[in-house]
Amino acid sequence: MKVIAVLNQKGGSGKTTIATHLARALQKQGYSVLLVDSDPQGSARDWAAVDEENPVTVIGIDRPTIDRDLKSVAKKDFIVIDGAPQASDLAISATKAADFVLIPVQPSPYDIWATSDLVDLVKQRIELTDGKLQAAFVVSRAIKGTKIGAEISNALLGYELPVLETKITQRVIYPTSAASGTTVLDMEPSSEAAKEIDALASEIVNKFLSN
Repeated sequence: MKVIAVLNQKGGSGKTTIATHLARALQKQGYSVLLVDSDPQGSARDWAAVDEENPVTVIGIDRPTIDRDLKSVAKKDFIVIDGAPQASDLAISATKAADFVLIPVQPSPYDIWATSDLVDLVKQRIELTDGKLQAAFVVSRAIKGTKIGAEISNALLGYELPVLETKITQRVIYPTSAASGTTVLDMEPSSEAAKEIDALASEIVNKFLSN
């Protein structure tokens, strides 16, 4: 069982969108998946409740015992944690539970600066686990046709964590699919949005979680 924590303590990073889509992409690739909503706002749970036929199982653990509570859930190939913003105790618990931390960052200098505390937390955990915990940034809500996505990737390298090649672009289909309790993978499976989500899941599994 591999645990992926999608964390960013700044709101608006696209964290829940990425967590829900990543869970569904892994599921469609043939893995058994559980999505854990650790945000007290319950956005992922609200998303799952919109459509009774939503194939992604979502549970809520919005207390700082995630690492312990996951030991009692049914074994899955992957658990994806939708992390809570601005809640350090929940972030600490999520990093303890995780094999891989994915940090979505919008292409904005403010968002880069705001990740510094989370990066420090993740690096401390990497050191404590002798490198067993892995982590990477993903550029989220990138605006297609602009250079800023590439510039942000270069700026993030200063944090000494990898930046994924896959970028998640800002597209209307993401909030549209969320409002229907589904994903772009189900609503428009041959779209560019679906391709980038599939690429994200494959890059994480192949580069970081293949062992």
